[in-house]
Amino acid sequence: MKKLTLAAFGASLFASTALADDVTLTMWTESSNAPEAVFATEFSEMDNGITIDVREVRFDDLVAETLRAFATQSNPDIIAIDNPDHAAFASRGAFLDLTPYVEQSDQIDMDNYFDGPRSSLTWDDGVFGIPRASNTIALYYNKDMFRAAGLNPDSPPATWDELYEAAKALTDPDNDVYGIAFSAKASEEGTFQFLPWAQMAGGSFDNINADGVSEALDLWKAFFDEGLTSPDTLTRGQWDSTGTFNGGNAAMAISGPWELGRMASDAQFDWGVTLLPVPEQGAPRASALGDFNLAVFANTENPDAAFSFLEYADSQAERVWPEFTRMPSRKDIELAPTGNEKIDAAAPVFVEQLQYARNRGPHPEWPRISKAIQDAFQSALTGQKGAQEALDDAQGQIDRILN
Repeated sequence: MKKLTLAAFGASLFASTALADDVTLTMWTESSNAPEAVFATEFSEMDNGITIDVREVRFDDLVAETLRAFATQSNPDIIAIDNPDHAAFASRGAFLDLTPYVEQSDQIDMDNYFDGPRSSLTWDDGVFGIPRASNTIALYYNKDMFRAAGLNPDSPPATWDELYEAAKALTDPDNDVYGIAFSAKASEEGTFQFLPWAQMAGGSFDNINADGVSEALDLWKAFFDEGLTSPDTLTRGQWDSTGTFNGGNAAMAISGPWELGRMASDAQFDWGVTLLPVPEQGAPRASALGDFNLAVFANTENPDAAFSFLEYADSQAERVWPEFTRMPSRKDIELAPTGNEKIDAAAPVFVEQLQYARNRGPHPEWPRISKAIQDAFQSALTGQKGAQEALDDAQGQIDRILN
């Protein structure tokens, strides 16, 4: 098979440049309904000589199976990978450095991406993919419960103290209502939820015991000790914790835009979304960064054709919100109305929150770093250690990983 030269990209390869021979690419993704899977079908139907075979791999198996496949050189050409896992592959030479392609592309402009998604793609100054989409977390709140508790639904909590006081006022044990729901599970979901609190307090993944982070963990502990959140917050994921809110058993919930469709269809109350509260007025904001990146494997026989698909996917970025309820990673895209008043009112909050979203890492050993953070908040919340002790122990583990 002949390869296209980089010069071909000036002619917008994905739309108009034909291949001398037909090319078949393989792509792995966690869902056949994901944006890249839909875009791959469309791309394959174009008159460009490229066909993409899509294979769905379960999210929980994706990293392990991909590692095995790369070790045996049986990996696909393209993959959709969770953004915190991106660095593990890029740093090991598994992903193709797309820097020369991006520099000559008329479609992909790295400056268009929010800071968080862009940093998740880079390693040693190289560019190793593009973001599929992004998500982040904010605070959902039940306006009806706010009114019933004498709180102003038009002035939701903006600081940690306000959040704590609101959670106390909204907790109603007689009616099985908790003040706040979130996930403190010992999994990546728990890290996803805790890390923004640490970052707002001045910490980071490599400085998890910084001054102030213990205050964030103490706040979480107060939610538990005072019965303001459900005990199973320690074991349930984000979907189930938000379901508690959706079912009327929690007055507030920390979750992401992926819940908007369920909220709009199932919630039988007036609800809103606001930015994550900060430690105090004027403090820096932070939020989690989620969703997947698209990458090309370094050993693909057809890098030009593979990159042309990434260009096509980027050209369709404005569709990821109205069609897939995912946030675009590009700051130059305005969200199209969905026609649902509640969803359209909530969407700009997540767009604003995305400006402050920071990726987890990036670091090749992210799963081990994340595990240390999970152990810290779990041991503190269960009373095995004080907040500062737990964070100091986690920092010791992280330092050994980093060094």
